[in-house]
Amino acid sequence: MSVTRTGEPSADTEPDPRRWWGLVIIALAQLMVVLDATIVNIALPSAQQDLGMSDANRQWVITAYTLAFGGLLLLGGRVADLLGRKRTFIFGLIGFAAASALGGAAVNPGMLFGARALQGVFAAVLAPSALSLLTTTFTDPRERGKAFGIYGALAGSGAALGFIVGGLLTEYLNWRWCLYVNVPIAVVAVFGAFALLHDRPGHAGARLDVPGVVLGCGGLVAIVYGFSEAQPRGWSDPVVLGLLVGGVALLTVFVWWQTKARVPLLPLHIVRDRNRAGCFLTMGLAVIGMFGLFLFMTYYLQVILGYSPVKTGLAFLPLTLAIITGSTQISARLMNRVAPRMLMVPGMLLASGGMVILTQITVHSSYTTEILPALLLMGLGMGLTFMPVFATATAGVAPYDAGVTSATVNTSQQVGGSIGTSLLNTIATTSSTAYIAAHLTGSGTAARKAQVAAEGTVHGYTVAIWWAAGIMLLAGLVAGLMVTAKPPRHDVPARAPVPEPAT
Repeated sequence: MSVTRTGEPSADTEPDPRRWWGLVIIALAQLMVVLDATIVNIALPSAQQDLGMSDANRQWVITAYTLAFGGLLLLGGRVADLLGRKRTFIFGLIGFAAASALGGAAVNPGMLFGARALQGVFAAVLAPSALSLLTTTFTDPRERGKAFGIYGALAGSGAALGFIVGGLLTEYLNWRWCLYVNVPIAVVAVFGAFALLHDRPGHAGARLDVPGVVLGCGGLVAIVYGFSEAQPRGWSDPVVLGLLVGGVALLTVFVWWQTKARVPLLPLHIVRDRNRAGCFLTMGLAVIGMFGLFLFMTYYLQVILGYSPVKTGLAFLPLTLAIITGSTQISARLMNRVAPRMLMVPGMLLASGGMVILTQITVHSSYTTEILPALLLMGLGMGLTFMPVFATATAGVAPYDAGVTSATVNTSQQVGGSIGTSLLNTIATTSSTAYIAAHLTGSGTAARKAQVAAEGTVHGYTVAIWWAAGIMLLAGLVAGLMVTAKPPRHDVPARAPVPEPAT
């Protein structure tokens, strides 16, 4: 391999003959990270029963992962720049496998929550380095486009695969295998990375914004923990109010610090752009509703309707197929012809409409007539929204901002999922408790008590889903008012790229 005196590959560098095998390793690691956001959903009812989790605390199995993942994603990109992408990639794989094994061996809820948080930490290191390695492995623009297409398809199908694999492992082995399964995948990926991947050394001048991480993550954790404590303590409890106010205060200081830090974790000029800020906010609000749906529908299908884990996983398949259809067959075809908000606003209206249909579920609802239409509307709506959000958020950014901009979109997705799961779970459990207390008398038979408990549980889900529908309408409003970008024009030359500032 020939290189210039600066250490960068020269123009006549021959492509790595094993680059497509390298893509397999990178895609395998990314699939593992994406899959883990949903694979545990199907296993959660079994894990809750096995470890004795409360309804209020069960959401930490999901939020511990998404919160650590989203909160540290920007830092993970900086770590990859500092230490080198291949080294960071391998470190992330080994750590993710170890955290997965720890979670699979959990003997109490706290151990499982901690392991899931550790998985999120290592996923935040792994995901940015995987994407960077893909960029440096494929230097030919045509090959790079094909490689990104394969990578994106795997990432997009990961959610569906997570539900199905989670169902199979839970039903035929044990819920713990939803975590153990990552270990052999990671082992294969580590050996493949050593043999097939190449990378330039890290940049000694890269710096980590540790105060920014502490302030940003601390604020998010305080808010999510405050939401979770609202169910047992009540919204007016001093501890809950202190956590929520403290979280907002920490995030405010985080924003101030980003104006002072030498190498900020989140350069504020990225979010000052109206279209970009609108996309970040739309994504965060949209995912609040979607993650809440995953949690409630998993419990509704398994606990209320009595579905097996495998049947539950398959029940989510139309949702994912609808997301893929909305993205590839509608958004991709219209994105160059219409303004982004002309896709995002109808998308959020469709998704909200699907949520409204789900508010009508009862303990005896039919999947075909009452649940399937809602999942299809929800999927189409999210598919219409996701692609223009990613395309608009990353359009026109300077090359040196591309990585942090992409990471910020993903961060808004993971943080929205964390807050949504915690908030909506608290709303659901609080509403269920109130319903059961109001309708259950001490003299009722065991059958009557079981019936009221089931009705109360479903009532809690529907109340939370109403909130999710409203939040998705808010996402549509944000997209309509803030995202004012026009469709791309093909009759004018592209603007010259913004030069990278001198260091």
